[in-house]
Amino acid sequence: MSAPPVKTPCVKVCFVDPKAQICVGCFRTLEELGRWTAYSDAERDAIIKALPERETAYRRTGTPPGALRR
Repeated sequence: MSAPPVKTPCVKVCFVDPKAQICVGCFRTLEELGRWTAYSDAERDAIIKALPERETAYRRTGTPPGALRR
């Protein structure tokens, strides 16, 4: 029996904005991308819930809430 697939917001448009350090396809942070399979279902659901706000902020300002700036 195989494990159920991991829920993901990935839209297969993977481009990380180096300034905002966020994927502009799904709007997850680099840390979230790297740890995605280690998160619990509840943690993934909470991140997925935050993505629309991140996308809106990114499209408006180029920086999502909580993004790291270098």
